[in-house]
Amino acid sequence: MENYLLDIGKRIKKIRKEKQLIISQVANDAGVSNGLISKIENGRTIPSLPVLFNIIGALQIEVCSFFDGMERENNNNYIVTRHDAYTEIEKEVEAEGFLYKFIFNKSLKSMGFEAILLEVMPNSKRDKITTDAYEFKYMLKGEISYIINHEEVQLNEGDSLFFDGRIPHVPINKSSKTAKMLVLYFFNETP
Repeated sequence: MENYLLDIGKRIKKIRKEKQLIISQVANDAGVSNGLISKIENGRTIPSLPVLFNIIGALQIEVCSFFDGMERENNNNYIVTRHDAYTEIEKEVEAEGFLYKFIFNKSLKSMGFEAILLEVMPNSKRDKITTDAYEFKYMLKGEISYIINHEEVQLNEGDSLFFDGRIPHVPINKSSKTAKMLVLYFFNETP
């Protein structure tokens, strides 16, 4: 998994150079510092999911194309973001009792998008499926074991998961309570 995430920096650098973009252009368009782009490209840090999508947008490439170009080493086909990795966003100073946490964002220019609220009951059964989309899951309530190909990823309330839906996958609820998740599908729009 760690190698796959570190490959993100190499992929960003490769695309940036192919498009003849300088670090400051990408950083400015992504809303981050030049130093952060440099650290990500050189494998010294791994971007959060929101920052990654901002960088992909700044590179003027579709999300699907970005991930299609990455090598998958050691069968790591997904990105998990744990709930304690989300960052707080300072909003209106005069507002009290509001807490914003940055989870995920993406501008939707040439990409189709669907948002689904999914509940998985205890003892539910389904075979693995595939979709034509990249999938983002955010656990609202409960816990799920997500099977992606032959790997099992445990997700708890507040965790998120991003992966290529063309890989066979299925959520399994092994608990005694209903699990609830927000599901976002990103797919290329066909002309």
